[in-house]
Amino acid sequence: MTRARIYLDYNAGAPLRPQARAAMIEALQSVGNPSSVHAEGRAARGRIEAARRKIATLVGGSADRVIFTSGGTEANVTVLSPRQRVGAGEIRLERLIIGATEHPSVLAGGRFAADQIDRVEVDDAGVIRLDHLEAALAALPAGQRALVSVMLANNETGTIQPVAEIARIARRFGALVHADAIQAAGRMPVDIAALGVDFLTLSAHKLGGPQGIGAIVLSGDLVSPLPLVTGGGQEKYARAGTENVAAIAGFGAAAEASLADLGRLDEWRGWRDDLAALPGAVLVGAGADRLPQTAAIAVDGLRAETLVIALDLEGVAISAGSACSSGKVQVSHVMRAMRLADMRAGSVVRLSFGWETTQEDISRFGEVWGRVLSRLMPGMTRAA
Repeated sequence: MTRARIYLDYNAGAPLRPQARAAMIEALQSVGNPSSVHAEGRAARGRIEAARRKIATLVGGSADRVIFTSGGTEANVTVLSPRQRVGAGEIRLERLIIGATEHPSVLAGGRFAADQIDRVEVDDAGVIRLDHLEAALAALPAGQRALVSVMLANNETGTIQPVAEIARIARRFGALVHADAIQAAGRMPVDIAALGVDFLTLSAHKLGGPQGIGAIVLSGDLVSPLPLVTGGGQEKYARAGTENVAAIAGFGAAAEASLADLGRLDEWRGWRDDLAALPGAVLVGAGADRLPQTAAIAVDGLRAETLVIALDLEGVAISAGSACSSGKVQVSHVMRAMRLADMRAGSVVRLSFGWETTQEDISRFGEVWGRVLSRLMPGMTRAA
């Protein structure tokens, strides 16, 4: 009997959870526009609001401050705006300050012009330099304000940023703060109030929900970005267009189910550390706090693409870096920001797992890894 493939690329996209599939099928089998006032429309609206509550619960937010988008990228671009609503008024932000290892959707700057964006360096473990952040904020001309955008957990290395401390520094300079929590939610405790940020962004398919649906979660304050998509009153005029009811229902179900994963974090950390200790592996980001289900490792002398293909042929799916940068052979900007030498940076692969992964998967992967490396690198010894 053919053995099942081993999927270790959850940071690119998690398998669809059965709870999400069931919620989507139920929604797809029903009729009704959620903006309609008849019974069918109200039922569709009920599915959206139930999902909104579940997503808010996942990150300690309020349901009435959740805005649905078409995915994490749209959520990030919407938030990264120089114009923000504050209560009934509006403020303008002159600078966008971001970490050097952010997702490409943040590196692009959203609606800020290129000359309005400052990048803050990270240390060799990928953690943002707080002294550099403070210096960038202190350099703002009098009367100017900034938006600081830092991902809570990095998609390539799993490095967790000190977002609460970043927010405290930003507040001293009157800055607003956005945390891209797309990789973090469901993989570590996330509480928007404890983080002290104005905006969190999320994506369903990292949690085991469907692709093509994301969310912005606003803090309890009355700060919100001006809409990116206009032309209708949906999402309280925050994002126009008829809502994707089935995808939203799946998102909510996945968010609710992912809360149970938080009870497995110690088990996941053990698996992560086992993967980082594989023969020939050099851990990237060592010394930093990292997600419990992500290991970025280098195999010196072996191209990442070669290893990914060899493992794929053995029935294992891993990544050579961020899926959003797949197909590109140049060194990842994350590895460059962490100052890895090109030879080592070009050998980094990412192993990530989640809700459907078992101990058997991890054990079998170790066996496959050993076979593949012994074939690709005869005489290879365990890395110090």
